[in-house]
Amino acid sequence: MIKPQSRGGSHRELRDMVNQNLTGKIIERAIYLHRQLGPGLLENAYKQCLLYELTKSGLQVNSEVAMPLVYQDVKLECGYRLDLVVEKQIVLELKSVETLNDVHLAQLLTYMKLGKFELGLLMNFNVRVLKDGIRRVILSQ
Repeated sequence: MIKPQSRGGSHRELRDMVNQNLTGKIIERAIYLHRQLGPGLLENAYKQCLLYELTKSGLQVNSEVAMPLVYQDVKLECGYRLDLVVEKQIVLELKSVETLNDVHLAQLLTYMKLGKFELGLLMNFNVRVLKDGIRRVILSQ
């Protein structure tokens, strides 16, 4: 007898699909926002507007999430804050700079490592077309 193959896939495949859907929704709302406001505003303006857009679209979003640093079993409050965290899974690091550089990427990677996040989006709103200012970062745990 031939057994039917499962169409559900592995847990990791399902999680990856959910993450792709989430990042797609986030990017869609960010592009909409960028088309409304354009480049040239301060980072905080984009952060507050994106928080509004994502929340309005039904996503759970936390802003300015405190990120302590644990060093040799001591929890240190160093003032690190994640711009936005969507559905407790995806870190959004927002910028409004001339160009993204390695320091911006390193900042996102550090936040992802400290918070044990697998997925992050680095978004620079100070570009003509937002898709040119987005970097999707996957961190293997």
